Amino acid sequence: MTFSAHATHDAVLRARVALLGSQILPIRHEVAAYRVLAQVSPLAYLPLLTAALYEYSRQDFAHLPETALALRAEAVAAARRMYAMEPTRETLLIGALNRYRQQLELMGREEELGAVDREMALVASGRQGPV
Repeated sequence: MTFSAHATHDAVLRARVALLGSQILPIRHEVAAYRVLAQVSPLAYLPLLTAALYEYSRQDFAHLPETALALRAEAVAAARRMYAMEPTRETLLIGALNRYRQQLELMGREEELGAVDREMALVASGRQGPV
């Protein structure tokens, strides 16, 4: 399954069939399906996409820190979109930011941690938006 910038009816149907099938999907296929479905039903699929991206980064890319970081950054972006639509979903965004922060720490990228910490504090205090 491939990701497209614009979800066609065919892509949406394939994604739904893949997720509803009786077989266990590899995480990369779940991520691809959630990427498509989040375009048409963001409130339903952005939280699932956020969680799947984290698992994908952890399971398949633990040995490639830059790729794992990019996937976790995508998870943060998905969580931010969800938070913008549903401000009561701060735990989703804080969790994604925390996992992104953990990857930054593992990579020794101390200069970026402050911005993540500030955004987490803003979200926790009830103010919206990245720093």
